[in-house]
Amino acid sequence: MRPNMLKLLTVIAGCLALVALILHTGGFFNFGKIAPGRVEAQTQAAPKGEIVKARRVELPVYHQAVGTLRPVSEIRVEAQVPGRILSLKAEPGQMVKQGQELVVLDGREYQARLEQARQGLVETRAVVQRARSEHNRIKQLLQGQAATQRQMEQATEGLERALAQQAQAKRQVEQASLALGYTKVSATVPGRVLKRLAEPGDMALPGRPLLLMEAGQGLRLEALVPERMVGRVHPGQELTVELPAQGKRLAAKVEQIVPTADPATRTFLVKATLPQAPELFAGMYGRLLIPIGKRQAVLIPARAIKMVGQLEMVTLKQDGLWRRAMVTTGRSQGDLVEVLSGLKGGEELLIPAEAHGR
Repeated sequence: MRPNMLKLLTVIAGCLALVALILHTGGFFNFGKIAPGRVEAQTQAAPKGEIVKARRVELPVYHQAVGTLRPVSEIRVEAQVPGRILSLKAEPGQMVKQGQELVVLDGREYQARLEQARQGLVETRAVVQRARSEHNRIKQLLQGQAATQRQMEQATEGLERALAQQAQAKRQVEQASLALGYTKVSATVPGRVLKRLAEPGDMALPGRPLLLMEAGQGLRLEALVPERMVGRVHPGQELTVELPAQGKRLAAKVEQIVPTADPATRTFLVKATLPQAPELFAGMYGRLLIPIGKRQAVLIPARAIKMVGQLEMVTLKQDGLWRRAMVTTGRSQGDLVEVLSGLKGGEELLIPAEAHGR
């Protein structure tokens, strides 16, 4: 074969290979694959099962403001008197009743002060008794003109001083007794312990929290809302709170909008109260859903979708015949699921008898 002819055949073969590559890339040879909306050949003319329609609806569009669950009422348990902590009788997560003992301090010093105050009270009572006896004696002498008015005034002043000392001693006993009572710290309201901030052996001081508690009034979501969105939110409004970890959506009521924006993030703090639920805990992540508009969507029952490997397939009626088509789904809406591609709405779909019976 001549060199020119061989060179020509080589060029022709290269062109044919290039054309075949282009056709393959364009999907012309993918006869067995199904794209969203593309249907297979006819499956059956009279299938068994439930027939439903793909519904085209309007769904709300939300802005998601992220936030954290916090107690509606957060209580810092503190000691009223200084003292060494002997024991803490509450653990994080524990429910406590009003008046339940939570922390015990070393009360030996306060017990000694109380005993000393009581002894002082006993002594002042003896002084009062002597002063009263002297006052009565001088009073009788004065009536018999055996004592002067000046002696009577001095006896009266002595009795008044003794009575004042006795009243002061009583107050000291009361204060010492109150201080001794403060060595046992109790819950002022029923609630749940969130965190321990001290341990036995630590020194308790007034103003230094020992425990963090939430009162039994539920939780609220504290979310940061951008300033461009805060006008869509107002106190008393009911919004939806999404809790991704729980896979739940709960109704919440906007309680407060802090009227000052954070200059760093340009956001406002919005507080929305949640209903009480035992599975909710302070510190959980949540999203406040603020409606900003609507969009068109196609919804179908989740039971109408059949997984074929990694593909989501539905059986639909087209040109009087039942065919299979691949779809792409999105977020669930209860028992329904949103179809992102493959359906336009209004199509008749088949839920197979085996899926309908589950």
